[in-house]
Amino acid sequence: MSTADNTAQNAELPSDLVQTFRDMAAHEHHARGASIEALRLVQERFGWISDAHLAQTAQVLGMTPADLDGIATYFNLLFRKPVGKNVIMLCDSVSCWLMGQEQTRDRLCKKLQIKMGETTSDGEFTLLPIVCLGHCDHAPAMLIGKELYGPVRPEDIDAIIDDVRSKNHDHA
Repeated sequence: MSTADNTAQNAELPSDLVQTFRDMAAHEHHARGASIEALRLVQERFGWISDAHLAQTAQVLGMTPADLDGIATYFNLLFRKPVGKNVIMLCDSVSCWLMGQEQTRDRLCKKLQIKMGETTSDGEFTLLPIVCLGHCDHAPAMLIGKELYGPVRPEDIDAIIDDVRSKNHDHA
């Protein structure tokens, strides 16, 4: 675990975020109604949801950490471990599989030099499976951040990854 990961793991939630959670909870019939949005905001701020942040969020919402963790781990777009700057969600639905997802996956793994579920050594990309992106008519499909791609063929991978890297360096 890097120093940045340790810092995020042990950091207190900022007071503005805590107040936002209280405001959101006050507008819900039950405070837990704000849980998904609160977790999303934690992740937006820190890149992932650490145990410390989960426990603090649960306390603000009047929940147990175990209850909130159950919610956090149910949703595949909430990350309970550090992820790369760009999360690649590669659809592994039947439609994508039938249209060549395995070859696309293999090319992605080779290009990024990681296996499914891993993060590149530079922390730029994490490659994760997702059950369905709802883009079956353009299978195989993948999502990088908020950008949906499809159909993605193995021969498209280099250009897509190089383009994302280029955009990252332009914004650095």
